[in-house]
Amino acid sequence: MDRKIAHGSMDRRGFIKISAAAIGAPMLLGAAEPEKKEPAKSDDIVHRNERPSMTYRKLGRTNIMSSRLVFGCGAALAGGKAVRVLDRAFEAGINHYDIGSNVAYKGSESALAPFLKAHRDKIWVISKAPLRLRADESGAINVEQAKEAADGWTALLEGSLKDLETDHIAAYYLMGVGSPAVAKCEELYKAFQKTKADGKVDYFGLSTHKNAQAVLDAAAETGWYDIAMIGITPGGWYDWDKKDLAEGTPPLTALQQVLAKARAAGIGLVGMKASRHLAPKLTALGRGDTAAFDSFYDDKLKKSSLSAFQRSYAYVLEHGLDVVNADMQNLAHLEENIVAAATSNTYFS
Repeated sequence: MDRKIAHGSMDRRGFIKISAAAIGAPMLLGAAEPEKKEPAKSDDIVHRNERPSMTYRKLGRTNIMSSRLVFGCGAALAGGKAVRVLDRAFEAGINHYDIGSNVAYKGSESALAPFLKAHRDKIWVISKAPLRLRADESGAINVEQAKEAADGWTALLEGSLKDLETDHIAAYYLMGVGSPAVAKCEELYKAFQKTKADGKVDYFGLSTHKNAQAVLDAAAETGWYDIAMIGITPGGWYDWDKKDLAEGTPPLTALQQVLAKARAAGIGLVGMKASRHLAPKLTALGRGDTAAFDSFYDDKLKKSSLSAFQRSYAYVLEHGLDVVNADMQNLAHLEENIVAAATSNTYFS
């Protein structure tokens, strides 16, 4: 099922109408060129491709001023799909592109390479690789296994750089971390430090959508991580294995102390899977219930012209997440999500 139909949809005219009402006609997509900035010092915040059709947030202790909407490239570009959407995203002021190793998303990094080459100093590209590392029943990790996993992660980083046709990217994540022990694995951190010293990557991060609260707490305790991408929704944590909200999860409003602890540790917070629970059942990834989060919304948001998907993105952005990663495989998805990110603050005043 086309998500456009499932959303109740918004064509180009509808997009312009909502954008004009929320952020003013001068701030429409592509309406203005990005403001020219003086070259930044190495320890300053770096501004890239900032346009009035998007909003931005500094990610933790990094110098990255990221668009609040992150273009999730992994599935979107696997096999060369949706490449045409990249230019439109850039025109809208999206400067943060999340991708993944070829072992997770076949061909996606290679598909992104020409776009990266064309805009190398105007965007941030962040990639990630899965680990063959699991804690035992006691929660411990064997040292030899940890070293092997670190070597494997480093090799995948090298592969990512090759596929992206670059010698450097902004950050590289440990992908799909489900255990606090993995988040605290010193061999993995040493591997990152080596790649950073070699000038291949600036920042260390992890992604998690299983046991996410424990993993995020562990990451904060180490002091190692610059960015964390977490599976989270207005209703709380999202469990990728179950394709559902995590069992017993508190709602997002009750998780503010957890998120604040991570922010205090210097971690920039990237939300993912914010609307996956709403997706049609035919995708085998969603529940098809577009009203699933309505009980968390006040009347102002529920009565807005935003779709159910847009509301979920706007809500997480205004409840503790710095930015939100969205898988956008066509222009309709992109334009809907631009509106949500650019206008989220207007619904929570």
